[in-house]
Amino acid sequence: MPSARNSGNGGGYESEAEYGRANVNPDAAPGATPESAIAVHTLTTAAKDLVEGAFPPLWVRGEISDFKAHRNGHWYFALRDANAQIKCVVWSAQTRRIPAPPDDGMQVLARGQMTVWPVRGDLQFSVTNIDAEGEGLWRKALELTRKRLEADGLLDPARKRSLPRFPRRIVVITSPDGAALHDIVKVARGRSPDVEIIVIASKVQGEGAPAELVAAIHRVSRWPHADLLIIGRGGGAREDLWAFNDERVARALAACPIPTVSAVGHEVDITICDLVADVRAATPSAAAELAVPSRSELAAQVRSLAGRLANGVRRRQDRGVAMLNRVRGRFTVGAARVTERRRARLQSAAGKLDALSPLATLQRGYSVARDDSGSTLSKSAQFAHGSAFNLWISDGIVRAIVQDTRVLPAAVTDVRHPKQQ
Repeated sequence: MPSARNSGNGGGYESEAEYGRANVNPDAAPGATPESAIAVHTLTTAAKDLVEGAFPPLWVRGEISDFKAHRNGHWYFALRDANAQIKCVVWSAQTRRIPAPPDDGMQVLARGQMTVWPVRGDLQFSVTNIDAEGEGLWRKALELTRKRLEADGLLDPARKRSLPRFPRRIVVITSPDGAALHDIVKVARGRSPDVEIIVIASKVQGEGAPAELVAAIHRVSRWPHADLLIIGRGGGAREDLWAFNDERVARALAACPIPTVSAVGHEVDITICDLVADVRAATPSAAAELAVPSRSELAAQVRSLAGRLANGVRRRQDRGVAMLNRVRGRFTVGAARVTERRRARLQSAAGKLDALSPLATLQRGYSVARDDSGSTLSKSAQFAHGSAFNLWISDGIVRAIVQDTRVLPAAVTDVRHPKQQ
């Protein structure tokens, strides 16, 4: 005998007894008589199937009311307008597809499926997507993420690092099929062909993109040979850029051990990755310009610096020559004055020396007596009768013999030349 639940006679019976009672009158529909009564679960399940069959997935406009986030991750709220309301649920697996929890009073567009929750028999709208009118949810999601990152210091300008002046290896994380990679490679090769570019392919939009971007950043962080990281993509709709607003991607980028450049979208697009990166570039092409120094520009800078250096050396040399000339002029005048003073002192000393010189005394008519050994004879007792001595005069020496000596009185102190006596 087939089971009651799976039988083909009406189906949905809770027991064989119920099945038997329902089949007392084979023509009676399930629940048409007391004997054919069905279980509550059977009713709510049938209602669920009926409602879901009648309503395909659709968009509904309404106002959020009584929003509650359950600890199991599900969201519960009501959508209402002026005349009615419907209970709604967002299962935890679907919340990741919604930028942020909606706020009470927010006007939204919700996409989902009308259904019945069999356990309670409640009619409810199972929501898979929510778009707030304008940018409400997106803006709220960005603000919440920004506040969490700011609280952890990841947006502090003081933690920003300078880009390396001459990088040798640059890692680019982007889609291998996008225009962003082509632009980066083209600009980098044009500026400096010697720079090595390593590409790590990653999804940049859609389901799974944040996880791939995080994994790519972690690969760069583990590789010790890269000098710089560029992460980004070309422009697109808000939803296309949303992976770069993911908090997981932002935190991985902030933790990267090498300097980072974020180049997401166009100049008007600002993402969370732009805020945490060391440098934000307006476009992928601008990122390559910031990261790779231009060889021709460097050569021009070198030539300019060489010219400035040569001019500086010439100016310094000219100032040195002028200073030397000024010093030389002052030294020549000073030396002449010093020489003149020293000549005057020398002449004075010479005059004094000449006045004290025995030769000068001889020139004035005096003579000096000396014995054969050269000793001066200045006392009468030194002249023995008949002894010979030498008499020094101004122009020669006279050999003389002592014939007689006289001793002058002690009172005579002025000994003058015989011609003066």
